[in-house]
Amino acid sequence: MSQSDRRPRVRLVDVARAAGVSKTTVSDALNEAGRLPAATREHVRRVARSLGYRPNATARLLRAGHTRLLGVAAREYVETPWVYAELAYFAQIVTATTQAALAHGYGVVLLPTYGPDDCWLDMPLDGVFVIDPVQGDPMVRDFLVAGVPVVADRRALAEAADEAREIGRWVDFDYAAAVRQVLDHLEEAGAERIAVAAGATTACFHQQTVSAYHDWCAERRREPRISFLPAPGVRQTLDAVTELLAAPVPPDALFTLVELSPPLLLDAIRRLGRSVPDNLLLVCATEDPAAGYTDPPISTLGFLPGQTAQAAVNLLVDCLEGRPGDLGRLFSADFQVRASSVAPGRRPAVASLTLG
Repeated sequence: MSQSDRRPRVRLVDVARAAGVSKTTVSDALNEAGRLPAATREHVRRVARSLGYRPNATARLLRAGHTRLLGVAAREYVETPWVYAELAYFAQIVTATTQAALAHGYGVVLLPTYGPDDCWLDMPLDGVFVIDPVQGDPMVRDFLVAGVPVVADRRALAEAADEAREIGRWVDFDYAAAVRQVLDHLEEAGAERIAVAAGATTACFHQQTVSAYHDWCAERRREPRISFLPAPGVRQTLDAVTELLAAPVPPDALFTLVELSPPLLLDAIRRLGRSVPDNLLLVCATEDPAAGYTDPPISTLGFLPGQTAQAAVNLLVDCLEGRPGDLGRLFSADFQVRASSVAPGRRPAVASLTLG
């Protein structure tokens, strides 16, 4: 249908003119407001129907005090703008959040990672799911102070203190326990020099996983081998991996806590003269399903984007609609052991470990 074929939108003033009444009378008749005779209300409604009038849903919801819109934001690397949905984990959690919200009759708005102070408060949102909030995250605090329910992690809500008591909810993982399980697995597979690629951000995931790695190394009197990404991106991740593998005494295991395409990572490792798992064991924190189909298949540490998104939306909707429910959900990471992290001659069948 061309633009010229579309019927113009019928406005409130058009109904008022056709019904021979004022705009206020039309508004009262259609919104069950005011003190109008029943005959007047019915007359206005009949005229509105005959003209094909449809009320502005956004305006109606705003007048009612809600918009049925939920915000979603990923807060890693908040210093510069970046498209977080390009990474497998964030792409999956955004998709799952959208699906869960639609099932409850809500839409989803993706919020920017970067912008002027308080810019997000200009968006008319009923609730917000903040993924990987940074330390002292102003987004979490600002929404809670404004009376907008928020789902984040436990640290963010603890930092928000009083503001979070009534309308703050959380979904979380024991990141330290998950990392220790992976490191123990690599040690049992024979690794003595385990290197880690991690993000240089104050998001809880990165702070807790890096801290767990340092603690694990200190307990075994091993020197940490870690390279930090100053910003997200393929180039930055490849540079970090290259730095680690080019060390004078190279690592015999690599654990990436930043996402990268598994086939691309394997190709980069081979170009650097290493072979997985023959002289380099490999585990990746990723949600990319390609990890299970590479040669060799890559062991992965996953953080259940579908399940956490569903829980976050349920927590928000229960809060918004006044239903009693949980204040939070603690999930277990999913460690999929594959050939990339088991020394040759010791390869088991694919295993799945649930980590607390």
